[in-house]
Amino acid sequence: MTVLLANKKIIKDWIDYNGHMNLSYYILVFDMGAEVILSKFEMGEHAAKTTKKSTMVVETHTKYIREVKENDDVIISLSHLDHDKKRLHYKLEMHEKSTNNLSATTEVLALYMDLSDRKVSEFEEEKIKLMDDFINLNKSNFVNDNLVITGKLKK
Repeated sequence: MTVLLANKKIIKDWIDYNGHMNLSYYILVFDMGAEVILSKFEMGEHAAKTTKKSTMVVETHTKYIREVKENDDVIISLSHLDHDKKRLHYKLEMHEKSTNNLSATTEVLALYMDLSDRKVSEFEEEKIKLMDDFINLNKSNFVNDNLVITGKLKK
């Protein structure tokens, strides 16, 4: 089981000449889901604009498992989340809503950034608490096997 983040309908503009969603739009849809969780931790778009603190992705690993086509409804969910003082590691899943078939996954390593000087920064204590509380509440929903980005957190 995972933590639901977003539901999206696949639109015509995202479909390529092969008749399925172009790979770049998988990342866009995953990013829409990531924004939900980043906003919950006060480091999404609003925080970037108001506090000049946000995250920047430095590494990803994406698997395309089943085709997604125009008008498909997909669910984006969080299947893994961890962090250290400066890094956030998470994995998202995309399921086709009507069948619940896994369509794609993306695993992400992001750095917490001070946008004022474009340098890596440590998470503030309140953000660490938000993340830790969320992890503790949802850890039974997370799956830690099959992670590709490992050993990058400094705990």
